[in-house]
Amino acid sequence: MKTATVLFENNSFIRELNDDNLDFNDLDLVLGFGSRDLLSDEKVFKELKNKFPASQLIFCSSAGEIYENEVLDNTISLTAIKFSSTVIKTYEVDIDAYENSFQAGSSLVEKFDQDNLKLVLILSDGGKVNGSELVNGMNAVKNEEVLIVGGLAGDAARFEKTVVGLNEIPQQGKIVAVGFYGQKIVVSHGSLGGWETFGLERIVTKSENNVLYEIDGKNVLDLYKIYLGKYAEELPGSALLFPLSIKIDGIDEPIVRTILSIDEVNQTMTFAGDVPKGSKVRFMKANFDRLIDAASQAASSCLELKSFSPKLALLISCVGRKLILGSRIDEEVEAVSEIFGDKTIISGFYSYGEISPLKPFGECILHNQTMTITCINEID
Repeated sequence: MKTATVLFENNSFIRELNDDNLDFNDLDLVLGFGSRDLLSDEKVFKELKNKFPASQLIFCSSAGEIYENEVLDNTISLTAIKFSSTVIKTYEVDIDAYENSFQAGSSLVEKFDQDNLKLVLILSDGGKVNGSELVNGMNAVKNEEVLIVGGLAGDAARFEKTVVGLNEIPQQGKIVAVGFYGQKIVVSHGSLGGWETFGLERIVTKSENNVLYEIDGKNVLDLYKIYLGKYAEELPGSALLFPLSIKIDGIDEPIVRTILSIDEVNQTMTFAGDVPKGSKVRFMKANFDRLIDAASQAASSCLELKSFSPKLALLISCVGRKLILGSRIDEEVEAVSEIFGDKTIISGFYSYGEISPLKPFGECILHNQTMTITCINEID
C-alpha cells in the first residue's frame, strides 16, 4: 500500500507529501475533503480530475480539512492511495430516490458482494440524510465481519447544505460507499469524545426521530435555555457546546447527540441523530484537555485493537469539537499523530456526524462530537 497527500488552495496545488513516489496517473482511490464552495466549482473539479485522471475520486464537503498535523479551512485535502492487492468497489445513491434514510443505507450496502469484503467507508450528505436511520439500514443487511466506518459531510459552521460526489462534481443528497476487498488489508478503528456530563439524568418523554419535544414532560427548548444560561442568546450555534449524552435501549455505552437546529415556533430541537422516546439523557459540556486526551486515546485504541503500523489514519472529527477548541484545534490532530508516529499518513475532515462501532468490529453507530479514527494498511 502506497499513499500520498496533496493540498489544494487558492486555485493551485500548493503542497505535496509523496515519500512513496506514487504515480498520480496510476491510483486506486483519491479521497478529497474540502470546502463546499471549492468542491462545487466546475473548474476546480476539472483540475482535480486532471491531477488524478485514472483514479476513483470521492469528494466530501467538510467543516474543516485535516492535512498532516494541521486543521485548515477553504482548502481541499487530498489523499491518494495505491494498493498492492486490495480491490476497491465504489457505489453511490441519492437520498431523494428513497422513502427514508434506512432504505438508502440498506440499498447501498446491498450493492456490494460481501464475500471477502473487509471494510466499507461511507461518506454521506450531512443535511438531508438522517444519520441514525442510515446506519440502521446498513447494519440490517451487512455481514457480521464487515466493518463500516465514515462520516456525514460538513459545511463549515453554516449548516446550509453539504455535498458529496463520486467521480463527478459533488452534489446534495449523495451517499457514497467504498468497499475494500482482500486478504492483505488490515484495519482498526477507535472513537472517543472526552465530554463531561453534568446535571441529573432525565427521560425523553416526547420525540419524533431526531426531533426532540420534551424531556421529563417539560419543553426541551425552555429546559435547554435554562442550562445554557448566558449562551442561550447565541442559539443555535451555542448548542454545539452543550450536546446530549444519551442511553438507548440495546446499546451498552452512552452516545453523544449534537444539535443541528432549533425551532422557536414549535419549540423543538433537531439533533444530528435520533433521540428515541424513553431514552435517558444528560447534558454535557466541554473540557479542553479532556477533548484532546480523548483524541489521543482513540488513536491508542486503534493500535490496541490490531497490532500493526498503520499506513493511513483517517480522522473524522466533529464540527462541535472544532468550534470549542478554536485556536487549539491542531492539538487534537497533533495528539493523534504523536501516537502513530511519522510513518503514518494523517488525513480526514471535520463532520456533522461520525460513523464507527462502539465495540471492536461491531455494528456501526452514528456518533456526534467524537474523534473517530480508522487505520488501514496492507500486510505481506
